[in-house]
Amino acid sequence: MKHDIQLDGTEISVIKALGIGGSEIDGETLRERCSDLEKAELVDTLKGLIQMGYVDADNDSFYDSKGMDKEYFRVNSGYAKALKEALVPRPQARKSKRVRRE
Repeated sequence: MKHDIQLDGTEISVIKALGIGGSEIDGETLRERCSDLEKAELVDTLKGLIQMGYVDADNDSFYDSKGMDKEYFRVNSGYAKALKEALVPRPQARKSKRVRRE
């Protein structure tokens, strides 16, 4: 089953900061890795990724950066391959224009 995942720039930054490898990182470390994002923007992006199922959290009921700092986040292993392809899209194979005639 092929997943067609479309990510915006902020979501790409957060996924890259989390890493596709499946290891957990705490919210404080994630905030440090995404220092170019505002705290509220990071919280909103994380909540969106969790809602879509791309990111797992120990507890997804955080509302601000203080609550986020105490949580642990990881990329959902079910979407890891599709997210990796969305981050680094491979060029599509060109379709041959040759036609078989009968």
